[in-house]
Amino acid sequence: MKNILVTGCKGQLGNEIQCLAPQYADTCQFFFTDVEELDITSREAVMRFVEDNAINIIINCAAFTAVDKAESNAALCQLLNATAPAYLAEAAEAVGASIIQVSTDYVFDGTASTPYREDAPTHPQTVYGRTKLAGEEAVIRGCAGSVVIRTAWLYSSFGNNFVKTMLRLGREREQLGVVFDQIGTPTYAADLAAAILHIADTGIVPGIYHYTNEGVCSWYDFTRAIHRIAGIDTCKVKPLHTDEYPVPAARPHYSVLDKTKIKATFGIDIPWWEDALVRCYHKLQHQ
Repeated sequence: MKNILVTGCKGQLGNEIQCLAPQYADTCQFFFTDVEELDITSREAVMRFVEDNAINIIINCAAFTAVDKAESNAALCQLLNATAPAYLAEAAEAVGASIIQVSTDYVFDGTASTPYREDAPTHPQTVYGRTKLAGEEAVIRGCAGSVVIRTAWLYSSFGNNFVKTMLRLGREREQLGVVFDQIGTPTYAADLAAAILHIADTGIVPGIYHYTNEGVCSWYDFTRAIHRIAGIDTCKVKPLHTDEYPVPAARPHYSVLDKTKIKATFGIDIPWWEDALVRCYHKLQHQ
């Protein structure tokens, strides 16, 4: 049996991992924690928890992910996104365990025109992106058995996210403006959770990997798909330029991630983003 610590278990990804965990009951014992069960900003608490529970793999889903709020909360963002992962990696290394660190497309500047490979130069433009990159570096430096998985545009049936917001606004409003000049790939957290658990179960191969759903769209395209799948036809969605929708933190104009490496290394089959969206919508309908 592998003892697996999952941090940030109340977030979108952590909740999706909890849903899938029973499928691995024969091979894995899970320790699901959030801040109430384990303060990952305490080096001593992390080390004690990992040692006391003979942890084999840490899956770190905890992070400060409010991109705009991060601009005015740099110290807290650094603590949660960089310092805490460093403590987790140190504890993993001390007991011979591995760590899977979830990261983000925001480590890139978004100026590319072809999908970002794992070895592409990083150049974060926001507090969030810089602290997540620092977290990647801390984990790789601190633990020999480290896997970093960068993802993007995450949504799920849990928590607050773009899909839920667009469903609500689409039903409330007659017109909605959404940016069309930011390009990426939506990622259903349930699919990312399945990939992470597959990696944890079959065997860690250290390195940096990219995971999103397959395909490419803009936020405008994404919104139109959400409304079409939900049967919302009373709200006109208007395409906006980025500069028409100012926010504190700069968004990458292009953040498509190349997933060749994770598919080849772990034999993972990745669903298309629209198929994943349909599955998430159906789950929302039955909650």
